[in-house]
Amino acid sequence: MEPQKSFVSWFRDSSPYIHAHRNKTFVIFFGGEAVLADDFDHHVHDFALLNSLGIRLVLVHGIRPQIDQRLTKMDISARFHKNLRITDDVALQCVKEAAGLVRVEIEALLSMGLANSPMAGAKIKVASGNFVVAKPIGVIDGIDYGHTGEVRRIDSAAIHQQLDQDNVVLISPVGYSPSGEVFNLSAEQVATAVSIALKAEKLVLLTEQSCCNPDNGEQIQQMTTAEADTFLQQHPGISTSISLPLKAAMQSCQSGIDRVHLIDRTIDGALLLELFSRDGIGTLISSTAFEELRPATLNDIGGILELIKPLEQQGKLAKRSREKIEMEIADYIVIERDGLIIGCTALHPDVQNRFGAIACLAVHPDYQGSARGNRMLEYVYRRAGELRLKKLFVLSTQTMHWFIERGFLSSNITDLPDQLKALYNPQRNSKVLCKDIS
Repeated sequence: MEPQKSFVSWFRDSSPYIHAHRNKTFVIFFGGEAVLADDFDHHVHDFALLNSLGIRLVLVHGIRPQIDQRLTKMDISARFHKNLRITDDVALQCVKEAAGLVRVEIEALLSMGLANSPMAGAKIKVASGNFVVAKPIGVIDGIDYGHTGEVRRIDSAAIHQQLDQDNVVLISPVGYSPSGEVFNLSAEQVATAVSIALKAEKLVLLTEQSCCNPDNGEQIQQMTTAEADTFLQQHPGISTSISLPLKAAMQSCQSGIDRVHLIDRTIDGALLLELFSRDGIGTLISSTAFEELRPATLNDIGGILELIKPLEQQGKLAKRSREKIEMEIADYIVIERDGLIIGCTALHPDVQNRFGAIACLAVHPDYQGSARGNRMLEYVYRRAGELRLKKLFVLSTQTMHWFIERGFLSSNITDLPDQLKALYNPQRNSKVLCKDIS
């Protein structure tokens, strides 16, 4: 029964993300290495699943290793400058061949519909085309890049038209000029430009490795664009398989994409784990913090109730009705993580008598032990200071030591202000704690 319970729990937990992602536009980038990998069909199955869930999908693929293979067969060395290929006439022919072959291979995989396979009944329509208008890079640092180009414009209207017809759009890193020239483009740059032009909800970059901190080897779960910029400056020697996606993520976020995900494509099911689980498995890049401590609003009441209900049932918190929380919502603060309320507390102030009562301090069980309670308490202190309160009170049945460790002192019911005495419930027999903050 445990595997069944685990599946049911995961499926229920994923439902908010299924609803949130439906009819949204996602741009997904993957390099040519992913196409050559033995498990690439797994990624295609996941793409098909996203499509079946109503996600408007744009796939941008790379072809760097495929080009290198063709040049090697011709005994020609690949030439790069500043991580960009120098594309002469011979290399351009290899670009055309690689782009055409990879596109056909991906279209073939997306067209599978074998019974007893993940693609059964998929019936995915794939649209490719000259969606990318490009121009030559020209000469930089005395280096003539030849047929290497950069994105000039994305035909977003044409792409939207295909997405409106429920097609999956497949884009190769090749651009065309109004005069009919063909240019070899950076696939990361194409994915970035496409996501910006489409105003996509997400840009997903499937990378060749996890984004880890070189200092300790630990995976980085999230970064703001400012933090990502600092990270790249502090680690100039980091692999291009991470630095290029990070730069693409920063540019996308700075141009209006809310969230960019870097996901290690070598982890089976990583795309689904990142998009349909609360904490994901990759690295999230955003302009603002992924987790936010802020004043509560009326829209947070449902999340607050869901968070505190188990604690009320355990007797750790006094029961509060929706109406009571609604009336006092201005006193509440919350920690929101990807749309989920994972922490809350309230400061009920009596400005006239210069005291406040801390209530309803709760942190989701999955996020305890990471100083979130301390963050909320510090916020309460700042708010109390702004209101010029002199003393804070807490009534607690099971968290007395947590407050005592943070400078609160045990007190008596007789020390409570009259307003709090009137609210005291003898049946709960809560301990009284207080702290001077003047």
